[in-house]
Amino acid sequence: MSTLSRKRIFNRSIRPQYLKTPIAITAIATISPLGLTQEEQWTAYTNNKTAIVWDAKLNAYIAPLHQDAIREIANIREENSHYKRLDASVLYGILAARKALKIAGWSDGDFGINVGSSRGATQLFESYYDDFKVQGTTQTLASPTTTSGNISSWLAHDLKSNGPDISHSITCSTALHAVLNGVAWLQSGMATRFLVGGTEAALTPFTIAQVKAMKLTPKQQPKTYPCKALAPDKIRNTMVLGEGAGMACLETGTPDNAIAYITGIGYATEILEHSVSLSSTGDCFQKSMRMALGDLDPSAVDAIVMHAPGTIKGDAAEIAAIATVFKSHKPLLTTNKWKVGHTFGASGILSVELAVQMLKHQKFIDVPYTRSVEQSHVKSEVLRYILVNAVGFGGNAVSVLVRKA
Repeated sequence: MSTLSRKRIFNRSIRPQYLKTPIAITAIATISPLGLTQEEQWTAYTNNKTAIVWDAKLNAYIAPLHQDAIREIANIREENSHYKRLDASVLYGILAARKALKIAGWSDGDFGINVGSSRGATQLFESYYDDFKVQGTTQTLASPTTTSGNISSWLAHDLKSNGPDISHSITCSTALHAVLNGVAWLQSGMATRFLVGGTEAALTPFTIAQVKAMKLTPKQQPKTYPCKALAPDKIRNTMVLGEGAGMACLETGTPDNAIAYITGIGYATEILEHSVSLSSTGDCFQKSMRMALGDLDPSAVDAIVMHAPGTIKGDAAEIAAIATVFKSHKPLLTTNKWKVGHTFGASGILSVELAVQMLKHQKFIDVPYTRSVEQSHVKSEVLRYILVNAVGFGGNAVSVLVRKA
């Protein structure tokens, strides 16, 4: 690629991220409000129903984990005494990871792990703190079981992994940052297989109170779709919390069981003006998407699975960034948050899962209440490239370009 071409594609604040080695996704598994298996999740995506419900106890709209997944989590808790003491976020991760490894056929432990969470052990922490307020003391295991590193450590234990195990929290872009890190390990040659993803079990009174205090949630009202992610005409924020977990198995090369390929990665952070800052033009999204595209013509991207949390400013900023980067070649736009809610640290990997499913089935899943919004152009029937976006508080954006296998 010529120097002139590089200047046309990247500005000085963006460094090209060329993947020296093909990165294959050989499995992706999620547990979510839509179900436990890929088949039932895809069926749920193809209808217009939302998994969001009103919870009278929490006095909020939520997207709870599917009952089949809840039963499986209960079974894992009974496997040994250690698992009974773990937070639900860790158990969600274990269940999703077991499913992913089974699909990929990984059985020798020769892989690394990077799995994060935005809130971490929220349920357990709140429970321990409630006890502390009453008793003035806490249990011995309160500290290790509520640390962020507890997630990947227990995954490594459960899966008998021999590689590095990393946990991190980068708010709502956590899972896609795990993808970035896994790709970096694979590109460096220090590993050939990496398990990446995110897990979140944050449907707790304190967490709900926090998002209410920020005025991000919808009011109780008889609407078909409480979360209006992507809707251009909403007059109030409509972010709804969900829960779930998702894991992807990444491998170098072109294995026979590849279900999709990661062809580009991008990332950017905005200058903070306040704790949840995001510019109206979505500058961090612009940079991360351009970086992920590399030298690919933007018109080759068929669809974007947007972060689109259902907030007025957040949705508008991402739409503005897409318009700037893609101009007249704007891809088809979608999001899954109107259906599964915002699963914080796990949301990015649930979006990747939707992208992979659309590539597999060659069917674009739109947002029902935005069908009347005119698209800038009509794409061909073949879905080949799909871009996935995520951003966290503070403007930590990540974009991952996924290609059909």
